[in-house]
Amino acid sequence: MSTKKPSGGLNQPNPGLSADDEVDHGDEPDEPELPQAIADAEVPAGAALVTSNLGKDYGDGMGLGALDLEVHPGELVMLVGPNGAGKSTFLGLAAGLVEPTNGAAWVLGQKIGTLPARGATSYLPDAPVLYDDLSLWEHVEYIARMHATKDWEEYADDLLDMFNLTDRVDDLPSRFSRGLKQKTSLILGLIRPFSLLLVDEPFVGLDTPGQETLVEVLSDVAEQGAAIVVSTHQMDLTPKATRCVGLRDGEKSYDGPATLEKIRSLVGG
Repeated sequence: MSTKKPSGGLNQPNPGLSADDEVDHGDEPDEPELPQAIADAEVPAGAALVTSNLGKDYGDGMGLGALDLEVHPGELVMLVGPNGAGKSTFLGLAAGLVEPTNGAAWVLGQKIGTLPARGATSYLPDAPVLYDDLSLWEHVEYIARMHATKDWEEYADDLLDMFNLTDRVDDLPSRFSRGLKQKTSLILGLIRPFSLLLVDEPFVGLDTPGQETLVEVLSDVAEQGAAIVVSTHQMDLTPKATRCVGLRDGEKSYDGPATLEKIRSLVGG
């Protein structure tokens, strides 16, 4: 099976907004000043995601310490660690949805949280977010049109077929089972253009065919040039992963090849 990408490419930023566009943000609150070494740092050329000393302190403990990381186009990175290691916090920070308390991060050279960075990033949280009164097809059409996806109908049909949801297009995903909601969320994350894909525990709730499909889809999307960071302990993804990053107690504990033995040790500690 091979995933098709719509005209313009899965791994392209929102075609309606380039990384160099001037954006009027209105009267935004002043951002906290970065340490001079970080503020003066040059973002490595060609990297899809770069973090420098990135961290989040929730007040009752560190969600993430001070993480330095680079992810390049075409990489499929497994983010691994025990519960509470900081995986979801990191993905939220990288997506620009969580405000860091220290450090900084950039997507395609643009600071996280800015419109160009968000336009280049597709983020799938661990809990699917769906509208109560929209059908499956209406969800797909809404996301595709909002992000100006070209030739999205054919690609949507392909995704629906791959995840065995073709006969459910007129149904309300809000009434789906956990597994079908997860498949819907995955389709919504894939239908829009992106250069960086962030996915939090996508295999939870999927049946075996759905898990096998997702492994192939993620591998194909990475081969097409997108950078992918996926929080998962799914061993079937290991042969497709180009790299594994381990987190423990909010700190990076490993960054290297993805092997079954290493992933088991990172999860079990």
